[in-house]
Amino acid sequence: MPRYKTGENNYYNAPEIYRIIKVIQGKPVIIADYNPMPNYASSPVEHTVQHDFIKSYSVNGRYESVYLYTSLDKNLITGKGKITLTGDSFFLVSYNQKLIDINIHRVNLEFERTLVYWLNWSNRARIFPRFNQEILRSALVLKLLTFQKTGAIIAACTTSIPEALGEKRNWDYRYCWIRDSSMIVKTLLSTGHYISAERFLNFILSVNEGKHEDIRIMYGIRGEKKLEEKILHHLNGYKNCKPVRKGNSAYIQKQNDIYGILIDAIYLSITKFPATLDIAEELWTFVRGMIAMVTDNWEKQDRGIWEIRKESKHFVFSKVLSWVALDRGCKIARIIGKADYEKEWSLLKWKIKEDIYLNGWNPELKAFTQAYGSTSLDASLLLIEDYGFIEASDPMFVSTVLAIRDNLTEEGMMYRYKNKDDFGRPHNSLIICTFWLINALWKIGLRGDAEDLFEKMLKSSNHLGLFSEHIDVKTGELLGNFPQGYSHIGLIMAALTINGVKPDPDSEQFIFNKP
Repeated sequence: MPRYKTGENNYYNAPEIYRIIKVIQGKPVIIADYNPMPNYASSPVEHTVQHDFIKSYSVNGRYESVYLYTSLDKNLITGKGKITLTGDSFFLVSYNQKLIDINIHRVNLEFERTLVYWLNWSNRARIFPRFNQEILRSALVLKLLTFQKTGAIIAACTTSIPEALGEKRNWDYRYCWIRDSSMIVKTLLSTGHYISAERFLNFILSVNEGKHEDIRIMYGIRGEKKLEEKILHHLNGYKNCKPVRKGNSAYIQKQNDIYGILIDAIYLSITKFPATLDIAEELWTFVRGMIAMVTDNWEKQDRGIWEIRKESKHFVFSKVLSWVALDRGCKIARIIGKADYEKEWSLLKWKIKEDIYLNGWNPELKAFTQAYGSTSLDASLLLIEDYGFIEASDPMFVSTVLAIRDNLTEEGMMYRYKNKDDFGRPHNSLIICTFWLINALWKIGLRGDAEDLFEKMLKSSNHLGLFSEHIDVKTGELLGNFPQGYSHIGLIMAALTINGVKPDPDSEQFIFNKP
């Protein structure tokens, strides 16, 4: 997939895919299986062979088309005939019709330009003493999940690959989740990719307009706010697992943790990136608006980090992130000299924390639980130390980590929870949760256990070092949408902890250029 610079801030990254075929020896015979299906295969497709390309287009419904350029016989390709290779050749599938001649020399040039771009990008990354290649590989995944035009980073490239075979947990992940934002930004900053972090921050700030807008938990790659979910009944799904979905109804859910996520991301932004005075003022207005939303909503039930579809609860993680919103708001207010706001928000910050300790802690389990009054444990609570809510040495955090490990793991793999939800009990491990466990175990001093589990997880990837969303704890099969950015964020997070890196701002200063 070509990508390279054409100017200081210009890139060539056309929507197209190349395949280069190299003949090592002899005259191999191949058959090309070319069968594009626009519009999710909902309508017939016509193929027309022209001088330069094969054009494939939808016959009815929404009009879509793609072009195949090749050095091989186009009629043999459409007829699935045998093709004898006598030298190097290529295929190029392009969404747009090309305006330049395409030949093997041009194709090789595109490959070399793309190779140089990625070598340069990788070379800008920080080098770590341990697990450097794995960190780089995962950072590349995040980069490849990025939409160049806006900076949005999607959760995964696919839709409806099931979390567990034979179930209906099949979701469309080709969207940008706000919840992932601060984790992504911290990850990119910690690995040395400041430009990507800044572009993503600009995206999540640009899609949230207005002083008190009821922000969405997720957006389309261009900032779309309506992501209506539809079932594509004519498709059988991965390994016959239906339904196949387009869109995601979770976009309308109420999830109170996203305010804290956004303000945490803004806090990172103002301590890392210079801004003009008007941008700084805009950010401050946005922060005040979000904290007003937290003030109005933190005591209410929501659907939580796992996007439960049928039931709202007082999820502890959502309460913790409400605390994060106030904590980061206080820090921002202190940085810019707004002592009155800091004083006011500090009172609510401590009120929320007191409420969590009173209602979210189960003394019999010796752990913070999934929701107020619940006896269920939840892997998301492994993150409360990372967000600064509690110290790693605090006995309450240590016992929470141990309780979660003892109750939610199988073969070392972590479930997000084991209690019933809309679809029954989860049957497979959510990969990022195991990386969260590794991170937490290291921080509470169980470093040998953490490192052993990390090594085990590295062996669980596919042959390219890539992870999906879930893993079958019995067979080791990777399931869920792929590749999953969240899983690779978790890998980097755990690897950075093992390397002794703290992904926090180096200093608290508001950098802006006064007019």
